[in-house]
Amino acid sequence: MRASFRPALLCAATLLAPLAADAGEMTLFQDSDFRGRAVTLRSDVGDLSRMSFNDRASSIIVRSGSWEVCRDANYRGSCRVLRQGYYSSLPGMNDVISSVREVGKPGHGGHRPPPPPPPKPRPPDDMRGAVLLFPDAGMRGRPVRLEREARDLSRYGFNDRTVSVVINYGRWEFCVDANYHGRCMIMGPGNYGRLHGMERRISSVRRVP
Repeated sequence: MRASFRPALLCAATLLAPLAADAGEMTLFQDSDFRGRAVTLRSDVGDLSRMSFNDRASSIIVRSGSWEVCRDANYRGSCRVLRQGYYSSLPGMNDVISSVREVGKPGHGGHRPPPPPPPKPRPPDDMRGAVLLFPDAGMRGRPVRLEREARDLSRYGFNDRTVSVVINYGRWEFCVDANYHGRCMIMGPGNYGRLHGMERRISSVRRVP
C-alpha cells in the first residue's frame, strides 16, 4: 500500500496493551506444534468452557510466570505445573485441560509454588525470531521472520499479506506504507491472531523503544 496520507500514530494501548512486568502470560493452541485456534491468557480461568476452549488445548506457550493446568474445572482433577517454555505437545494432558491458573505469585496464598525454573528453553525452529508475520489468522501459514527493521515488506514478498503476528521480544511498530508512513500501531510481546483492521495492510515494520 502506498497511500500518501500520514494520519497520527494509532495508539494501540487499549486493544493491544503490553503486559505488566510481573504479569504471567500463556497461550493455548487447539492443535499440536502451536497451530490452530489460539487463546492467550493473563489471568486465572476456572472453566475454559466460558471461552469455548474446554478440552481443546494440544500445545502451549508459557511466555512468563508458572501456570497450573488441570483436567477439571475449578483446578480439580489431575494437574500439572508448566514453567516458561514451549510445549509443542501435551502427553497425558492433550485435549483434557479445563482450568488454568498462575501459581507461585505473591498473593496466591493457596497455590502451591512451582520448583525453581530451569534455563529458558529455545523455541522450536518455526517459532524463532523477534517478529513472525503470518499470512493467515490464528498464526497459521508459513511466516516471515524478522530480527531487524523492514522498510518495505515487498522485498520479502510479503507486502500487504500479514494477517496475524507473534512478537517474541521487543516493542514493534507496524505501518501500512513503506518507510513507516501512513497508519501505524505499536505492539509488545504476545500472540495476535487478528490485527484490528490492519490485516493485509502492513508494508513496513521496525523496533521502537
